[in-house]
Amino acid sequence: MLSDPWFYLVSIPAVLLYGIAKGGFGGALAVISVPMMALVMPPTQAAAILLPILVVMDMVVVKTYWGVFDRRALILLIPGALVGVGAGYLSAGAMNEHYMRILIGALSLVFGLQTLFGLKALASREHRVLSGSLYGALAGFTSFSIHAGGPPLTMYLMPKQLPPLLFAGTAGIFFAVVNFAKLPPYFVLGQFSGSNLLYSLILVPLAPLGVKFGHYLVKRSTPGFYYTVVSYCLVLIGAKLLWDGASAL
Repeated sequence: MLSDPWFYLVSIPAVLLYGIAKGGFGGALAVISVPMMALVMPPTQAAAILLPILVVMDMVVVKTYWGVFDRRALILLIPGALVGVGAGYLSAGAMNEHYMRILIGALSLVFGLQTLFGLKALASREHRVLSGSLYGALAGFTSFSIHAGGPPLTMYLMPKQLPPLLFAGTAGIFFAVVNFAKLPPYFVLGQFSGSNLLYSLILVPLAPLGVKFGHYLVKRSTPGFYYTVVSYCLVLIGAKLLWDGASAL
């Protein structure tokens, strides 16, 4: 595959796009990186190649956003997310991924449209233990199972109306923890072959570039523009997940 130009034409934009999203701009848009790479390889291989790269991105994100995050949100979200990752591992091979894509896609689409039309969100503007735990668990589970943890987290954080940098930092730290927690079960499931790690090594220099550019965009975004972009991304990703899930059934 290393001699195939299509590998680079697809993988390089996919990694850069994921980095921009990890840097805080577009958030849930990172979901399309795996399908992009799946044009030239199996989706499971694409996810396995991306995970070590994401860990490098997470290190850059943690350094970039350290101290710029909503502490209360992370305290509520992370325990549920770890439970969700564990549930994803225990249900690996038994869960119907297509129905999960339809569910998350429908929720993302409705929430994104609701925000764009100025309707009141179902989630509270205040942090709540129950909703934080549930959204965290859903984000952890979908991140592990179908690599779509962004939409559930976005649906919890958006109604809080955090400043763009605080929103991006909270999401970045959250997924740094989630991705680190995913490493042992991915290893147990045999996702880290020598060839996959070689592909990751070739693409990993792109990781900090994408993150830094995403951070640059967030710093220069007004709250109104930033949340409009996030809402459109949710609509786009929701529609894509719905299409992928329904087409596969």
